Order: sequence, then C-alpha cells, then structure tokens
Amino acid sequence: MTDPTPLTPGTTFEHATTVTVLETAADRVVARATLGPANHTPWGIVHGGTYASFVETVASVGASAAVAGRGQVAVGLSNATHFLRALTAGEVTVTGEPVFQGRTHQLWQVRVVDEEDRLVAHGEVRLQNIDPPGAR
Repeated sequence: MTDPTPLTPGTTFEHATTVTVLETAADRVVARATLGPANHTPWGIVHGGTYASFVETVASVGASAAVAGRGQVAVGLSNATHFLRALTAGEVTVTGEPVFQGRTHQLWQVRVVDEEDRLVAHGEVRLQNIDPPGAR
C-alpha cells in the first residue's frame, strides 16, 4: 500500500474531479473523492464525466503500476462507464482491479460506491502497454 497521494490537477476539470489514491498495486487501486457543486450538471447532479474520469484514472494508475517494472506505462484505449445512481454530493470510493493483464494490453474493471457502499457507477477500461513518450 502506498501513502495517500492526491493526483495533481492541471485543468479546471481535473481540479473539480481530483481523486486521492489511497492504495496502488499492480492488481488493485483504491481511491477516494469528494463530490459537490463543482461536479454538477446544470440539473444539479454529479456529471457522468466525473465518474468516467475516476474510472479512467484508477485503471490507468493500476495498469501502469503493473508494467512499471518493464519501464512501460499503460494508456487508455476505451472506457465504458455506466452510471447507476444519481448523487448531488458526498464521498465516493473508487476501486479498480484487472480482469486481464497481458504483454501488450490490459482490461480493468472499476467500481464507484457511495458512503453507504451502494454502487454508483462501474466501468471497464481497456489499456495498451507502451514505452513512455520520449523513451526511444
């Protein structure tokens, strides 16, 4: 388990959807995020893109941890996120685990649950293992 690490935001969108990674391993990533008005649609509920970014982030962190020993990183190829419960605010826990880890690609499944452990969203991200840009 690693120390809790906030991911450094680079844009307003990333700032509004910042997650804190609590645990990072090649086979499991756990993060937490607090949701509120900065994450809302015009209708006052958390925007689905927020959950999709959580799913992508957790899968990318875990998949990259899995190939770090080979000097590689993992980049997303597709993200299918399903939104199951509308929230307006609160804390969510985001947990990702691999479904498949191969030489060239990976598939990760990610669950987003609320404070009562109810499933809010879930998704799968397919990632490609690559040499980091500029490594050649």
